[in-house]
Amino acid sequence: MDSRIEEEDLQLTLVELCRVCRAPEEQVRVWVVEGVLTPIGAAPHEWRFTGASLRRARLAASLTRDLELNAPGVALALDLMDQIEALKSQLRRHGAR
Repeated sequence: MDSRIEEEDLQLTLVELCRVCRAPEEQVRVWVVEGVLTPIGAAPHEWRFTGASLRRARLAASLTRDLELNAPGVALALDLMDQIEALKSQLRRHGAR
């Protein structure tokens, strides 16, 4: 079975995401405000995070710890990384390397 499919079916609560990423709850809330993470649900106690959010949260935690980026810096870095991946995908579709 494809692990990406399993990850997409994953739904973590705020507390579970914090535990897995070793990030304080307040930090995750700030990432949500900055647009780094987009949970399902209206309020923090209802939030559910998918496998894609888990990958982003782990990367955000790493950028925060290793590079000492603040939340807006993490948001910018992840947006730029997303743009790079989109461009790479576009190049692959057009047969370039």
